[in-house]
Amino acid sequence: MQFRGRNSHFRIGGFVRALNHYVGIDIGGTSINVGVVDDSGVVLAKQTQPSVFNDGREAGLKRIYDLVEEVVAESGVSWSQIQAVGAAAPGTMDIRTGVIFHPFNLPGWEDLPLRDLLSDWFGKPTVLHNDANAAAYGEYWVGTGRDARSLVFWTLGTGIGGGIVIDGHLLTGAHSHAGECGHMIIQMDGGEKSPHGIHGSLELYASAKALVRRCQEKLDAGEKSLVSEWLNRGETLTPKLIASAAEEGDRLADELIMDTARYLAIGSINMMHTINPEMIAIGGAMTFGRNDTELGRRFLAHMKDVIRAHSFPITAERTVIEYASLGADAGFIGAAGCAREAVATDLDMPIPARAS
Repeated sequence: MQFRGRNSHFRIGGFVRALNHYVGIDIGGTSINVGVVDDSGVVLAKQTQPSVFNDGREAGLKRIYDLVEEVVAESGVSWSQIQAVGAAAPGTMDIRTGVIFHPFNLPGWEDLPLRDLLSDWFGKPTVLHNDANAAAYGEYWVGTGRDARSLVFWTLGTGIGGGIVIDGHLLTGAHSHAGECGHMIIQMDGGEKSPHGIHGSLELYASAKALVRRCQEKLDAGEKSLVSEWLNRGETLTPKLIASAAEEGDRLADELIMDTARYLAIGSINMMHTINPEMIAIGGAMTFGRNDTELGRRFLAHMKDVIRAHSFPITAERTVIEYASLGADAGFIGAAGCAREAVATDLDMPIPARAS
């Protein structure tokens, strides 16, 4: 088999056949990422644009429709070559019916039948998934986990998202809530309090918001740090500021980040002892430069040290722990991949006439 680049054909023997193509849509509170992806996971065209969700539901939907049309035109692929559409969105949802229940940072989108709205507009079979689940599938399909059969994906940001892929299939659960790994409880008595009632969860210890909170608590208790000096000069307390201090040799900042690695390792151990994945991948906005920085390498190394100290020897030895590789593209690539899988497995998806 020989792939032939952007013209999206492959050769089997003496015959050249066109690859199928899929649209992936990753909807966030501040931006929308859209791409056209072929059967082999190659991105033919992509765009990122700021969202307009604060202007209401209709304005947000129109932005999505227009952006998809632009990206498909840019890809050089005709709509007749698009097999299906995959959409990823934040919050709680019913994946089977394609309805978003409570989308974080998307005002007015509560109880929205997003899958059917997209399917009606584009006239294509459409699937809907949680954004972290879609990113997990993207990493499994063509990212860090492309050689693994099963994967747990952590996305570290303001909160902690997660996704689980086993033998090529996303684990979504009976009520579309599987993979919410950031909400596992790692501390009961005296645990951090959550406004959602899930007290002591991993997210309350290892997310970006948690790192900032723990740093502020230490500073308020009188601990010395470069961070406090920078704050006095007018800087804002962020994970990036804490990481910069750690890179300058600041003891407190470094301890806080290594503690984050330890908490994430505990969550990973729980997943390893539950489903025994082949790989654990770490992505999202807070990865400390990944393997490109000394801090990122130490973060990953500390995770592995904690995992070796607290898990079964075979799982500790054989489970691959690595950073994700697709970055911000993981969501739309994974959404497209989920659409591809749904077509391949004949999943029941509505196929309406395309809207005029």
